[in-house]
Amino acid sequence: MQQQHIVELEERFLRYVRIATQSDEESKTAPSTAKQLDLQRVLADELETLGAQDVRITDYGCLLATIPARNAPADIPTVAFIAHVDTAAFNGTGVVPIVHRNYDGSPIVLPDDPTRILNEETASGLSEKRGEDIVTASGTTLLGADDKAGVAEIMVLASHLLSHPEIAHGVIRICFTPDEEVGRGVENLTLDDLGADVAYTLDGGALGEVIYESFSADKAVVEITGVSIHPGTAKGKMVNALKLASKFVEALPQQTRTPETTDGREGFIHPYRVSGTAARVELFFILRDFELDGLKSHGDLIHSVAERLALAEPRAKVECTITPQYRNIRYWLENDMRPVDLAIEAIKRAGIEPVITPIRGGTDGAHLTEMGLMTPNLFCGMHNVHGPLEWVSLQDMEKAVETCLHLVQLWTEEQ
Repeated sequence: MQQQHIVELEERFLRYVRIATQSDEESKTAPSTAKQLDLQRVLADELETLGAQDVRITDYGCLLATIPARNAPADIPTVAFIAHVDTAAFNGTGVVPIVHRNYDGSPIVLPDDPTRILNEETASGLSEKRGEDIVTASGTTLLGADDKAGVAEIMVLASHLLSHPEIAHGVIRICFTPDEEVGRGVENLTLDDLGADVAYTLDGGALGEVIYESFSADKAVVEITGVSIHPGTAKGKMVNALKLASKFVEALPQQTRTPETTDGREGFIHPYRVSGTAARVELFFILRDFELDGLKSHGDLIHSVAERLALAEPRAKVECTITPQYRNIRYWLENDMRPVDLAIEAIKRAGIEPVITPIRGGTDGAHLTEMGLMTPNLFCGMHNVHGPLEWVSLQDMEKAVETCLHLVQLWTEEQ
């Protein structure tokens, strides 16, 4: 069965990553890009062919489906498995996936850009995967394992359950969301639409990870309006918003509170995009911390720098807007650890050592947990996500499927 799953995972995953699904933070539509629906329609057709019920794509771009209960009492909790179809901002068009079979431990040179090389320095943990089948992109795009690895795993889970009616389980709900990478994956999804009692996102990293603690997150936008005038007559009059934006970023901590200087439970302030001209500039930041006090301190610092810049150049207008994004799922899950405990047991039954780790990021599960649906995050095997050195092991993906199979049965045994 293991090899059969690996073959199916490879076929599905390689096909899914070739479909461009990048989301767009600037778009106001739901989903933010129409191309995400290209994959959703493929998945919907495949689920219907497998025999899933209630298959539908909502008007906001979520794909929902049901696997009916089998040989189980009516009071078994309904369990949802969730993954997102969109990919991050790095180029995801024209993905050429490459399977490096029976990986021998040597550096992997990506053929479309030979300067991009996966080795133990650039791809931590890769050396532990000797003998496994490693999938990468070709060097000019990301791979899309975040989160099409999770999508493929849920599809193989569905295929297995629907073709093995002897397995006892409660109702299983499947949900593929758009726009997770831009923080809007479940923005329009209601708990009534999802129809689950507990849920799991397959959006984690290394083999064995079960995550019940995430960053809390806010977004900050700083708008700087200068004084625009023809540069030939600008002496004493022009206020260049681009120069003020540069001063703003330089005024922030450089050796602390940045992604490149923090790890573990340390939070950060991350400028990730700038847009504008000498007349007006917008700076975009993400603020991350595991604790709300820390998150607030990052926001306070942004406001403080904005105030100081405005005082230093009173002719400029400096405005700062901070928007909440998601909160640490621990705040809710620590009051109901059964979903986590069963996930840990499922991982053990799959022959894996559980890895309990806080995720330095967030998932759709953060929003759902805050809404009242307990949603831990499980590994899907992805590594080096959001860039061209992304990779995943097909054997790790198979273990994710096995974990989910144990998990649905554990929820049945609990009753």
